Amino acid sequence: MRVSVPNIPDAVLRAASSGKAAVSPAFAVDRIVRFLARGNVAVITGAGVSVDSGIRAYRGEKGSYLNPNYKPIFYHELMEPTPRGVGFRQRYWLRSYLGYPSVRDAQPNPVHYALAALQYASVTRHIITQNVDGLHHKAIRDVWDGPKRAEGILELHGTLHSVRCSHGHKVGRQKFQDMLGGANPQWRAFSEELEHSHSKPRTNPDGDVVLPEGTRYDQFIVPECTSCLVENRHNTMQKPEVIFFGESIAAEVKNKSFDIVDKSERLFVVGTTLATFSAFRLVKHALERRKPVLVLNVGPTRAHELTGIEVLELPAGTVLRDVVKQVLGNVAESPTIAKMLESGVVKTPPDDYDDPVPRPTSR
Repeated sequence: MRVSVPNIPDAVLRAASSGKAAVSPAFAVDRIVRFLARGNVAVITGAGVSVDSGIRAYRGEKGSYLNPNYKPIFYHELMEPTPRGVGFRQRYWLRSYLGYPSVRDAQPNPVHYALAALQYASVTRHIITQNVDGLHHKAIRDVWDGPKRAEGILELHGTLHSVRCSHGHKVGRQKFQDMLGGANPQWRAFSEELEHSHSKPRTNPDGDVVLPEGTRYDQFIVPECTSCLVENRHNTMQKPEVIFFGESIAAEVKNKSFDIVDKSERLFVVGTTLATFSAFRLVKHALERRKPVLVLNVGPTRAHELTGIEVLELPAGTVLRDVVKQVLGNVAESPTIAKMLESGVVKTPPDDYDDPVPRPTSR
């Protein structure tokens, strides 16, 4: 099976590298305010939105991967029912075991809260996010219950916070994390050591980490699905409810994403290169329906190859709070929205991709 990792076309990267006049924050705020003022705007977000929460994006300002050696595990590899598949699952789950705490403990940043304020005020009724970190949910959970969040936030590529086996049994990610630690006490001790020393490994947006050459993945134990054991079945084929490369998005999710775009008057795209086709096709769909599309992102995106689209190259965190205040006017002073606009962490990770990870003392 041949599956490729999505990329921005070289022609787009070359055109972007030729230089483009920067826009000022004041200009960007004014343009976005006018774009959102009429309401009924759908929002698409990507990894760039979560950078200020301490979660690295896949790509840098030039549109290329921050980690030039980035090599994801594909869906068919992870779920292969062979000894080879066992090896892929050992590799994935060890890296995910060490990386998940950073994603689990991450907190929303001002961009998440600004978009939550726009949702709460019904300016943007739906957010379609490519992120799997759950931070859009965290930003609005104090004022929206679970069902309302599920309606208003569509996780296009799933979530890291639950795990499902090949027979459909579901378990919470933290429970599975505890199972992984129980089955691998030496790695649990190593993880605790990292926590106490504050030397956390570099976490990718999909929740796994980079480990040193020579790491013995073959000694990592992936626990069996407990529900399958009850049914007298042995099964270690388990994955987070995330859409892996080579895996299809569920028809229900795909259809809802198009329905959101169809029912909205405009499309606001924030913090994404649109490299994945699942998001890019929504932008193309909006343009085909003659809906205005505005992109706010740092660096080149696949949107640059489309006509009839407007792009502002600025970090969302520099403008969105001011945008919300101007769009909502006096409503922005209400206690709930005012609190949102005062909330959010800013802990931007470094752009380096070679920060070393200590090895466990024994394996």
